[in-house]
Amino acid sequence: MINTIINNDEYRTLSKKQIKEVIQFLLNNHQEFAVTANVKGISFEPPLPTSILDKLSTFSLFVLSNYTYSTIELNNDYLTFEAGFGKENFGAQVKIPLLAVFQIIIGESILYINSIATSDNFVQKEELVKKSIDVFKNNPKNKKLIQE
Repeated sequence: MINTIINNDEYRTLSKKQIKEVIQFLLNNHQEFAVTANVKGISFEPPLPTSILDKLSTFSLFVLSNYTYSTIELNNDYLTFEAGFGKENFGAQVKIPLLAVFQIIIGESILYINSIATSDNFVQKEELVKKSIDVFKNNPKNKKLIQE
């Protein structure tokens, strides 16, 4: 029954809207916060070294405070920010699909929980198609197949 609900497009749209509104509320009120997110949907630019990426758990905590908080950008689909990782403080821009946000945390308290992030289907169909197309375009062997 839960899978029927969390895979329902209307419920997914509602959840994404709620996540965006909660984060926007926190930003409007200058409230630092943390999120746990499903790493399977997160992109890092530049990509994290394997030695760092392998140490991230499936649901990793990202504390959005100080410099990282000042770099937050929010749109209808993603939460992005800059963060440092590992002992070397490797810098990367983190791009989290809103539906991959599992928890929004203030201090020691959970403010919001998103059950969709626990499924492997937290990325909407349109986003999967775009990712697939981007992977195809970025493969040098496919350059000659792409018509500009």
